Amino acid sequence: MKLFTDIDLDGLGCGIVAKLAFGEDANVSYCSYRNLNQRVEHFIDNPDHNNTETYITDLAVNEHVEKKLEKRFSNGHPIQMIDHHVTAMHFNEYKWAMVDPEYKTGKKTCATSLFYDFLVEHQKIQKTPALDEFVDLVRQYDTWEWDENNNVAAKRLNDLFYMMDREHFEEDLLKRLKDHPNSFTLTDTENLLLDVEDKKIHRYIHSKNRQLVQTFVEEYCVGIVHAEQYLSELGNALHKLNPHLDMIILINAGNKKVGFRTIYDHIDVSEFASRFGGGGHPKASGCDLSQETFEKFVVNVFPISPHKPDPERNEINVKCAHYGTCYENRKGDISFIRPLNEHDFEVIHNGKRIDESFDAYESAEYFIKRNYNSWLRFDNDYLRHLTTALPVTTEEIRANYEMIISTCGGSSIQPFLIIIFPPS
Repeated sequence: MKLFTDIDLDGLGCGIVAKLAFGEDANVSYCSYRNLNQRVEHFIDNPDHNNTETYITDLAVNEHVEKKLEKRFSNGHPIQMIDHHVTAMHFNEYKWAMVDPEYKTGKKTCATSLFYDFLVEHQKIQKTPALDEFVDLVRQYDTWEWDENNNVAAKRLNDLFYMMDREHFEEDLLKRLKDHPNSFTLTDTENLLLDVEDKKIHRYIHSKNRQLVQTFVEEYCVGIVHAEQYLSELGNALHKLNPHLDMIILINAGNKKVGFRTIYDHIDVSEFASRFGGGGHPKASGCDLSQETFEKFVVNVFPISPHKPDPERNEINVKCAHYGTCYENRKGDISFIRPLNEHDFEVIHNGKRIDESFDAYESAEYFIKRNYNSWLRFDNDYLRHLTTALPVTTEEIRANYEMIISTCGGSSIQPFLIIIFPPS
């Protein structure tokens, strides 16, 4: 048999399942979108392969090869495509293709789980508890279900995949699944290595958050960063750190790829990626770094300075404070979120109230960050600002902040606004 599959963990999962099902007869080619069409076309054009059981998983061929596959099937030669990406749904028009993003239970699918189910149904592989668990870990990671369920084992399996040489990793998994059919676990040594890797990932995410550039691309407010490692974890983590953005765009210049990640159900990055010839999942997609995308995501944003992350150790100027919270941006604009009551908040920007009102603090912050590209003002900057208008030291303000603010504000916010936003 011949299998063409992706180069990520889901693609490797398909390779593992194929080799367990077909043994030494399994010939697996790990492909990317760049070389898939050429490899598939070269294979099916060779008449020696007319009767070879052929599978394509986790990847979709272009229109030219699609027609050749239909001709192959019409001539009675075996071909089966199995995928789960919504951007490949049109292949369901063919008898030789099965594209299913979701099970009837509502759980999302992956190529490995669909391929495994297919081989079980056609009695080409025997189910085992270990294999069931391995396949579901791959599925949970690929669909990002692990994050919702806090299933760290799925993430660790993916981390281990990227840490190790693929051939060695594949051989080790095959041996483990054969020798221990009743359960699937990582070894103590692997977990120790992964503990070290987790710290590296955390530091990498922290550094990339400081390099993030915020801008609007078409109708979306996006964060753009150049990155070559831990792309799935990075995109998800950066979006959680910056929830006011619609998506994170990851530029990998070395591989000439662009990744799109979102944490929101109402944002479909696969549709966005399709505008540039790409595709994938609604929350994780990609496309090539072409001249068009290089211009849009690199050249056009090059003059923009990276955003400043919110400070993590503020004690005075903190979010959701009942006395209000201060933000600033690189232009020197000052914004202030002031709670009017438990359910109403107003934004005062450069001393003027904006017309829009907000029913939650997060909504007001969302507005400030998207429209002014602002960050939570650091305590030291905020306190120094106050000392220019108040006859007290920074230390005195820090020790008696709430009392001072109450005295300045009294029953009206106006005296306090004069301090925060002094007349020019």
